[in-house]
Amino acid sequence: MTTYDPEGVLVPLRAYAAGHATGDPAYFRTAFLPTAHVEGIRDGELVSWDLDDYCSRFTGASAPDESDRVRTIDQVTVTGSVATAVMTLRHGPETFTDMFVLLEREPGVWRIASKAYHRS
Repeated sequence: MTTYDPEGVLVPLRAYAAGHATGDPAYFRTAFLPTAHVEGIRDGELVSWDLDDYCSRFTGASAPDESDRVRTIDQVTVTGSVATAVMTLRHGPETFTDMFVLLEREPGVWRIASKAYHRS
């Protein structure tokens, strides 16, 4: 029987936010399963990245406007070894809504299995 640890499921979400804040893809590698995918619509076209493709988009440096950016975990729902989460990222005039599916790989160890995002 899985014992729900409300902090455990937040660990990969916080690592994901740290990856965005620092531009360091190592945070994403700890947040996501190695088989994870990121998908969304960019300029009217579907984008679908595996973890390596997604990590390659980050240079290891914070964005120049990092001090003005805001990231919030808005919702987390856990059902057994599966969770969903919603995060909002405000980057200047753009807002990203990220929706995650997470899996508990072993007791208390959660990782992001997939992310889909909306950009407005």
